[in-house]
Amino acid sequence: MAIPKRRVSHKHYQLDSAKIRRAQKALHARTETETIERALDKVLDDAERDRVAREAHERFLKSRVQILDVFGKLDG
Repeated sequence: MAIPKRRVSHKHYQLDSAKIRRAQKALHARTETETIERALDKVLDDAERDRVAREAHERFLKSRVQILDVFGKLDG
């Protein structure tokens, strides 16, 4: 199976260089491009995780499951 070629487009942005350096350290990236790529991947991963958690929460609420307080900690 052939690996699809990544679409890369050249963009020109004016970004805060100090913020890029801090992100580069936090993401352990070697280059500014790698830093931005990793940051975008993280945002997309977080958004997907949030979507899945939200869907699970909605399913839980719709299930109308009853939670029993066996330790008596939830009463006022």
